[in-house]
Amino acid sequence: MTQPAQTAADPVALSEGLAPSGLLNPDLAPIPPDRRTWNLWHIASLWVGMSVCIPTYMLAASMIDAGLSWRLSLFAVVLGNAIVLVPMVINAHAGTKYGIPFPVYSRAAFGTTGAHVPALLRAVVACGWFGIQTWIGGLAIHALLGILWPSWLTLGGDWRFMGYGAPHYLSFLLFWVVNIYFVWAGTEGIKWLETLAAPLLIAMGLALLAWAAVKVGGVGAILNQADRLGSAASGRGALLPWITAMVGYWATLSLNIPDFTRYAKSQRDQAVGQAMGLLTTMPLFAFIGVAVTSATVILYGQAIWNPVDLLARLTTEYDSPALGLLALLAVVIATLTTNIAANVVAPANSIANLAPRRISFRLGGLIAGALGILIFPWELLGRYQTWLISYSGLLGPVGGVVICDYLLIRRGTLQLSELYREGGAYGYRAGVNPRALIALVAGILVALAGTLDPRLRFLFDGAWFSGTVVSFVVYWLLMRR
Repeated sequence: MTQPAQTAADPVALSEGLAPSGLLNPDLAPIPPDRRTWNLWHIASLWVGMSVCIPTYMLAASMIDAGLSWRLSLFAVVLGNAIVLVPMVINAHAGTKYGIPFPVYSRAAFGTTGAHVPALLRAVVACGWFGIQTWIGGLAIHALLGILWPSWLTLGGDWRFMGYGAPHYLSFLLFWVVNIYFVWAGTEGIKWLETLAAPLLIAMGLALLAWAAVKVGGVGAILNQADRLGSAASGRGALLPWITAMVGYWATLSLNIPDFTRYAKSQRDQAVGQAMGLLTTMPLFAFIGVAVTSATVILYGQAIWNPVDLLARLTTEYDSPALGLLALLAVVIATLTTNIAANVVAPANSIANLAPRRISFRLGGLIAGALGILIFPWELLGRYQTWLISYSGLLGPVGGVVICDYLLIRRGTLQLSELYREGGAYGYRAGVNPRALIALVAGILVALAGTLDPRLRFLFDGAWFSGTVVSFVVYWLLMRR
């Protein structure tokens, strides 16, 4: 007798061994080992793609402007990345071991309903960054179209909205559509994009560094000029908030990294791949930003920190539209690879987790994309350090809770089927673990206490550290009882 076909809406058909549940859909179901196709190089390429972007290039500029020397700026980048790699690998372990995304992973600590709190905190931040990166990519497209079609720059005449004209907003929307295409293509499309783009992005950065060295007479001349950048003599007092900001740069990914490592073939692939990609590429590209900008001071008498502005100037200087097109295309790809991986996957999964039966990964991605427009990202871009420190203070306590739960409370062992069962082992009280929420709020309040009294300023300057430690300890003490 012929068996009735199982439909795509049948949760049992989605993941063998899991009972039908309102907590399950095809995108949130665990990935079985035979469908895990990401090896060490795919994971490393993911981090190359996310690290090589305009904000990374300009990151040292913000630090130097705050008073740090270029050496201290690079030290902050390296140290911040090394610190955040620790929670990154721990949370990634759960993704690889069980094949689950972050919203499902956080159910163990926060409860099947309470998990919406950390997932949405992560999603809100990602939507903000999605808007910022999309705006930056739109500016590159704007410059690129200006080369191809000079009258593009005057499109719309004198019309302005919040200081920008029609070409800026049309370029922004065009780049937004490109991002949404890859959301629709899914994770395999993202893997393909990151793997293909990684060598191109590294080559682009090294080519820009080589141009600077040749034009000014070597790296030594560049570094001598770099010592003169900045507006203050020391800047050591600003080091802690910038290390916090640097940790905050990837605080989001340290939480939702299971969204990617659930596709990794082994723990070695995820751990070594992350270390290879993150600890090398980002410091290198930040150094390239410092070096090339130092060269622009020698060549043009002013520091040109924005690579889009520099590439547009080089196009005019060498009278080579082809060079400009190639360079700006590379900028667009760099921004796209960062944006898709770092700022779309997490909110798409988090929003899908709100109503798994009604919201898919694709629909969640579309909603996140719409929010990225509504936040007016061109306004956020000017609040760089404050934005990073503030949100790292919020996300640090989330990390403290989930890491404590996975390492100390669960000892790395989760009941997979219970993560998808309402009222099960992770049901707590009506699906919420109040101890996790208490620990989370405690961590956030301690970090914010640094804004109330100058003597406690170090708590906010080191918001990620203070928030993480407090939430970790409070959660452990409450769960021990």
